[in-house]
Amino acid sequence: MGVFITGTDTGIGKTVVSAAVIQRYRSESKLCYWKPIQTGIEFDDDTAAVRALGECRDEEIFDEGVRLTRPLSPHLSAELSNTEIDLESLLSLFLPRADSASWIVEGAGGLLVPINKNSLMIDLIKKLRSPAVIVARSSLGTINHTLLSIEALRNRSIPTAGVVMVGEPNRENRNAIERYGEIAVLAEMPLFSSLTPSILATWARDQLDRDGLLREFFCV
Repeated sequence: MGVFITGTDTGIGKTVVSAAVIQRYRSESKLCYWKPIQTGIEFDDDTAAVRALGECRDEEIFDEGVRLTRPLSPHLSAELSNTEIDLESLLSLFLPRADSASWIVEGAGGLLVPINKNSLMIDLIKKLRSPAVIVARSSLGTINHTLLSIEALRNRSIPTAGVVMVGEPNRENRNAIERYGEIAVLAEMPLFSSLTPSILATWARDQLDRDGLLREFFCV
């Protein structure tokens, strides 16, 4: 199994959280990272970032999928490249490998980002049958965005494994998300002024998912 790393927005910190989860749980499970859809590949390569920050071996990275040049919503980036993203084709890449590891799958943008004319990112999560980890900002507005994301997942019967808040710690926002969302905040990740694999690994071991709530989703 594994988890799907989604977010309340784009540029929220999903890639760093993905690398942190690898650093946190590598010693307990065979892990593999996958970014099914990457837009703006000429400017951002999340797979390369996770490889570096997670200090990943080749077998911990699956670098196949949709790779589009324009940094836009997947459906629009694909349309401008005269193509269309097909969910079944993505599943055909994943399913033969599904049982080979516990997967850290990173989405593009948020849950309701369009992938093609008929499908949203949340539809891909549903097809992968992965519990979701929501990455959210800690600042003003996060309560509404996070609770809406939780509701969208629950409306589709997708398990939500927890929330990682990114930014300056905000106790009231954290308490509200946990109370009204009936969900655990797995960690509050700072905006690192300097980020290296070593710094991220230390933070992940000390701060990420202290209660081991994600452990049940990883093969031991």
